[in-house]
Amino acid sequence: MKAMVLEKQSEIEKEPLKYSDLEKPTPREDEVLIEIEACGVCRTDLHVIEGDLPPRKLPLIPGHQIVGKVKEAGGSLEEYLGKRVGLPWLYWTCGSCKFCARGEENLCEKAEFTGYTVDGGYSEYVLAKKDFFYELPEDLNPEEMAPWLCGGVIGYRAFKLSGASEGEKLGLYGFGSSAHMIIQVSTHLGIENYVFTRGEKHRELAERLGAKWTGFPTDRPPEKLDAAIIFAPAGELVIEALKNLDKGGRLVLAGIHMTNIPEMRYSLIYDERSIKSVANSTRGDVKEFISLAREIPIKTRTETFKLREANEALIKLKKGEISGTAVLKI
Repeated sequence: MKAMVLEKQSEIEKEPLKYSDLEKPTPREDEVLIEIEACGVCRTDLHVIEGDLPPRKLPLIPGHQIVGKVKEAGGSLEEYLGKRVGLPWLYWTCGSCKFCARGEENLCEKAEFTGYTVDGGYSEYVLAKKDFFYELPEDLNPEEMAPWLCGGVIGYRAFKLSGASEGEKLGLYGFGSSAHMIIQVSTHLGIENYVFTRGEKHRELAERLGAKWTGFPTDRPPEKLDAAIIFAPAGELVIEALKNLDKGGRLVLAGIHMTNIPEMRYSLIYDERSIKSVANSTRGDVKEFISLAREIPIKTRTETFKLREANEALIKLKKGEISGTAVLKI
């Protein structure tokens, strides 16, 4: 099978992903083999490749927003043969640690992650474990659904943690893959959206998707916010977002990696303002978001690349030149 393989972590400009020919994996009893149709390109992939996250497996095939058809199946999973499924970041959890026991499998102490601790979707095939892949609609384009599996799911978990509800004002910092889907969720639920982003094209997209106001990350909106989500990996935005929160406001940090948060005055979190991070997602998050994406329906903006163009796609992502989500069409 063809795959883009990371041998050594390095800046993406050095094109560390190598187009390779590997042996196709064989599924075990509790696994399926997915023939990949599309794989979304995520900022987390960039963090893995460039070394912002410590290496857990090398060589590695990155990618964790996977859509494809079940080509082979272990004995207990033959019912899925031929079906379209999705595979997200959360690859497997133990089910027995204290976090799994209390319904917080996203914090599992033994968790495995697609495209980080196990090989992922920058490839023609990938393995998936029983109960950790998800049936997807047959009537939608695979490239349009790929961003659901991380940008959508993680954004949705961040949205839930923000507690934003009908009639409230929600700030979105950074307007890439996650935010362009979550603004559709929040608008659907009657929430006003205020978008902070450096890119003019990103602000234009936000306005088309219903943002009440758009501006730069350091701007002050016309009204105080009830909640905010930071999608950009820039620690200094924590200060900017707190300045814009009303009393009792909730700030959620959606990234897996962020630059250092600067020292700040206590007054920024006084009046019961809160800060919370997002770590991974649960299977429940994935199922809820897939259902909601169909209901709204969420429209994803994508820019497609060939498998061998993965380095190019990641370079454009790093430069902020992707409007919506980059997707590898396998």
